[in-house]
Amino acid sequence: MAIPPVEQLQRPEPLRDVLAKDKPEDCLPCRVTGATAFIGLGAYSYFSGHSQLKAQEAKILQSKSLFGMKSRQAGITTIALSLVGMGLWRLVN
Repeated sequence: MAIPPVEQLQRPEPLRDVLAKDKPEDCLPCRVTGATAFIGLGAYSYFSGHSQLKAQEAKILQSKSLFGMKSRQAGITTIALSLVGMGLWRLVN
């Protein structure tokens, strides 16, 4: 193995070359496992969140909070859809 000259060692390697060498090879079982985890977490957060909101609906409405039921439901649904989307992205990429 040849020793590179000092000038070459002082120059940083181009980022494009570093990223091209660093591409991870993901196996199919790893992608399926990751996707299943995200999709499952999204489904769990949706059903669990909405059932907890339903159980606490009277207290939430009584508190006269700035965030009512609709905004809380929208927040839970948005988080759940984001997690499911991440799972689908993980499966494809």
